[in-house]
Amino acid sequence: MSNKKKIIIICTMVVLLVAAAYLNVLLNNKQSQVNLGDNTVTTVSYFSAIRSDRDSTRAQSFSYLDAIINSENSTEAVVATAQAKKMELINFAEQEMVLEGLIKARGFEDAYVTLETSNVNVVVKDSELDSADVAQILSIITAETGCSPTNVIIVPYN
Repeated sequence: MSNKKKIIIICTMVVLLVAAAYLNVLLNNKQSQVNLGDNTVTTVSYFSAIRSDRDSTRAQSFSYLDAIINSENSTEAVVATAQAKKMELINFAEQEMVLEGLIKARGFEDAYVTLETSNVNVVVKDSELDSADVAQILSIITAETGCSPTNVIIVPYN
């Protein structure tokens, strides 16, 4: 293949990559509507999109950890570390689901929680959170996780 053809192929791939990235940002920042076969419309929200991203990232992490665990080249120490990390991710996923449910049960329309070893991030569907709302959410997070209130970030999303 000539250099000219290679350059054209590479340029085309770059343009497609940029277009895909732009569409991804556009769809994640706004609510998008999807037409279904029976002409009903389903709205995909920011919260659905971010949960989907979290789930796919977790699935990829599980896949990597499983590959390490099942590899014949992995030492016992590496396998043990991978198994511990996998259990930590499973526990985080379970706690995130519980926390999101408890926050919604307190009257908030939707919530997204991410847990890490030392901090918790919460995005709540609400244009403005007053101090009582923040106190409610903080109470839920600290009671369920034992995390220090200084390590909790709560952000309103409208």
